[in-house]
Amino acid sequence: MGKQEDFVLRALEERDVRFVRLWFTDVLGSLKSVAVAPAELENAFDEGIGFDGSAIEGFARVFEADMLAKPDPSTFQILPWREEGPATARMFCDIEMPDGTPSYADPRHVLKRTLSKAAEQGFAFYTHPEIEFYLFKGLPGAGDEPVPVDRTGYFDHTAQSEGADFRREAITMLEQMGISVEFSHHEAGPGQQEIDLRYADALTTADNIMTFRTVIREVALSQGIWASFMPKPFTTHPGSGMHTHLSLFEGDENAFYEAGAQYQLSATGRRFIAGILHHAPEISVVTNQWVNSYKRMMFGGEAPSYICWGHNNRSAMIRVPMYKPLKGQSTRVELRTIDAACNPYLAYAAVLAAGMKGIEEGYDLPREAEDDVWSLTERERTSLGIKPLPKNLNDAISVAEDSELLAETLGEQVFDFFLRNKRAEWDEYRGQVSAFERDRMLPVL
Repeated sequence: MGKQEDFVLRALEERDVRFVRLWFTDVLGSLKSVAVAPAELENAFDEGIGFDGSAIEGFARVFEADMLAKPDPSTFQILPWREEGPATARMFCDIEMPDGTPSYADPRHVLKRTLSKAAEQGFAFYTHPEIEFYLFKGLPGAGDEPVPVDRTGYFDHTAQSEGADFRREAITMLEQMGISVEFSHHEAGPGQQEIDLRYADALTTADNIMTFRTVIREVALSQGIWASFMPKPFTTHPGSGMHTHLSLFEGDENAFYEAGAQYQLSATGRRFIAGILHHAPEISVVTNQWVNSYKRMMFGGEAPSYICWGHNNRSAMIRVPMYKPLKGQSTRVELRTIDAACNPYLAYAAVLAAGMKGIEEGYDLPREAEDDVWSLTERERTSLGIKPLPKNLNDAISVAEDSELLAETLGEQVFDFFLRNKRAEWDEYRGQVSAFERDRMLPVL
């Protein structure tokens, strides 16, 4: 065992940890957990904990079910919401086959594999997510409209605010788990919150997002309310996205920065943006994986609907934020499509693969969108070469099915399962009779 494993074993004893939760993520982005006693952990580090992979979404077929969860000691943290009684800790796991090889169905491995390919080109990938979500007064019943905890708006400060109290407790808990928070505020929708995590390498960020969603739900339940990352819970209020700032580093140097270039953006940065724009329709099924995701994209206020980029243009899919002349290291791009309910491992892998393809193939960056893209007519957008993103999950699936980039990035097993699952979701959705249809047609037909 190495130093990190030794540190974990000592911490278990010093902190009186009686339960260790081993976390991993299924292909759809749901968190899975198995608890082990501290006495079993040394063996878990060496050999992993066996489980039935065929019972986990997308992991294995019945005849290849045996799998191992191998804890990553660098992710060890005490769970702060277990205040009474013995402490409980958690670690993320890498999933392996019985022969010790990585499982190609493990989303964490998909991201690690993509990061390794970028590292072979000399690049490290950093991300900084701005995560939006809604707080409701309890879980609504089937067919009921959810009731937000407040009627406050963007950046509002109000006395005795439930949202402010919630954010304070949630941020305290996140920081106890080693997750640094940069900003937090009330978003535009009633009961809608935003918490921005400090930038980190993409694997750490993806782990942090999975932890973040768990912490947010735990804090909400402790306060008798319900937190949801659903992309568009209301027809008339904004959806919840996860705008993510992206940058590539070569050693200690920001590969996106070039002094004197337009917007301080290097050729590498321009080609990275071009790659994401070029492959945006193909990766949309991963960055926006739910039927409901496209309600946010097509009808969601500031959510992007078209494939374009702009400098500080919030109607664009990719925004190049205003640069700070004395801070070249802060040069970055902001991707505004990703929603807060995605599988972050797969989403970041797909985005990185698209950007790296732009660099490798030398894609040219199209003309910047200087206008409010939403206010343009369809004819004006066409004349400017601005194409739409997929309008619904069905369109996204159809494009993704022919994508060599996505198939190579996800791997055959994840690619096949993910798209079959999404196709089944779409088929089930389109067969549903909605409240809109009943309200509109029952009185007159």
